[in-house]
Amino acid sequence: MRVLRNAVTVVGLAVFLSFLAQETIASTPNFLVIIVDDLGFSDVGSYGGEIATPNLDRLAENGLRYTQFYNTARCWPSRAALLTGYYAQQVRRDAFPGIPGGGRGNRPSWARLLPEVLSQAGYRSYHSGKWHLDGMPIETGFHRSYLLKDQGRFFNPNIHWKDDKRLPAVEKNSGFYGTIAIADHAISCLQEHNRDYSDQPFFHYLAFTAPHFPLHALPEDIERYAGRYNQGWEIVRSERWDRMQQLGLLTGQLSPVESEIGPPYDFPEHLKILGPGEVNRPLKWDSMSALQQDFQARKMEVHAAMVDRVDQEIGRVLRQLEETNQIDNTVIMFLSDNGASAEIMVRADGHDPEASFGSAESYLCLGPGWSTSSNTPFRRHKTWTHEGGISSPLIVHWPNGISTPGTLRNSPAHIIDIAPTLIELAGTSRFTEWEGVSVPAPPGRSLVDSFSSDDPEAERTLWWSHENNHAIRVGNWKAVVSGIDEDWELYNLEQDRTETQNLADEERDRLESLVSRWTQLRNQFYEQATGQPVPSDAE
Repeated sequence: MRVLRNAVTVVGLAVFLSFLAQETIASTPNFLVIIVDDLGFSDVGSYGGEIATPNLDRLAENGLRYTQFYNTARCWPSRAALLTGYYAQQVRRDAFPGIPGGGRGNRPSWARLLPEVLSQAGYRSYHSGKWHLDGMPIETGFHRSYLLKDQGRFFNPNIHWKDDKRLPAVEKNSGFYGTIAIADHAISCLQEHNRDYSDQPFFHYLAFTAPHFPLHALPEDIERYAGRYNQGWEIVRSERWDRMQQLGLLTGQLSPVESEIGPPYDFPEHLKILGPGEVNRPLKWDSMSALQQDFQARKMEVHAAMVDRVDQEIGRVLRQLEETNQIDNTVIMFLSDNGASAEIMVRADGHDPEASFGSAESYLCLGPGWSTSSNTPFRRHKTWTHEGGISSPLIVHWPNGISTPGTLRNSPAHIIDIAPTLIELAGTSRFTEWEGVSVPAPPGRSLVDSFSSDDPEAERTLWWSHENNHAIRVGNWKAVVSGIDEDWELYNLEQDRTETQNLADEERDRLESLVSRWTQLRNQFYEQATGQPVPSDAE
């Protein structure tokens, strides 16, 4: 009888533990992280934009909007930061002396990606869209992947993979469109998960290539914006700023247009290809010819159509979550990898001047005029570390975990914070050792506390470096420099978020302290990345 009682006790305990494990899984949230490419701070409706983004606006209305969320100013560093929780330089994914730029660096072995960390808590992981990391998705822990590398061809990509296996090139006029294909794959993964793995939580990394150039969009989406931008970028920028203030997103003043700032890279031969309608400076709208005004207005119509289509496809993904009753227990985050781009270039299949705007035969870029509007109210663009290059919307939606939907969060946050947030919500922990090597403590902090309350007074240090554009923010003070021959600038972001009043001369000691701190962190990150002290001749 004693043996029987012990057996019953063991069985009962096993049943209880199994039930407890199932309850834990059921209460563990799913994660859907949506990152878009080259979206400006004010491009979506809930951040002041005129572009139709009803699905994102609904997420914002029923979730949180962060007003001081930052990225790294460029695509590949931001993606490395998001999926590792480290600054890109710490994991060799942006240029350092001896480490190549352009996303060609390889992560140290200890820099594991989120899927491996989350797998400790039973998560299955899915990837749809852009990658721009070293390695391939399946080999780095994702269970399913559609990788669209050829972002220069929205209608006929030559380079794309499914589950790390190369797919055939897509023919022109096949009906393919990259944004839809990425969403199709995401929906397929969600359906598979619900059918075969509903007892496990999921992490889905949904990385749209839009609205990155080239400006390729569906004709029916472009038609929605016909004539909308004939008024020019100054008026659009002013209107966005007015809406942003009405929404309570920002106070202060609109930064002036920097008419002397053009694309970060100079391709004069490409301007010749694009023709007389293209301009590489944000000129006063009324100073341009009628041909230039029409050309520029048509470009912005295509950009708006690309953003509109992203929102439509996000809507389809959300409906899939709703149909499977997963929406309330899914943490959804929406952000951009950098600010809008001032770049002007021609790549891929080239540009036919006779082609329709937005078609596969065209290759146009947003350019500095409209990028200035997209980044309203900030200065500069993608690649710069002024606010226009590094500020992103962040919308967080989670009905089961957000008690004050529709509110703002004004405390500074960064893309390095996403990994520790998801790790905490998953109930697991980061790796502290990998293959006998101690893993450095990551610089990010979890945003979970901000889901319930805001703490704008919380002081923290944030650091940036990309292509000789550097910045550091400590509390409300920010030092920033553009180029090796330029002087550092200093701004009090509490009073001057749009960086219009350079206080470098008045606050020289503070500036020197911030620059010294930037250098200390640069040296620390270099040693973490390479195991070597920073070279004495490093800028």
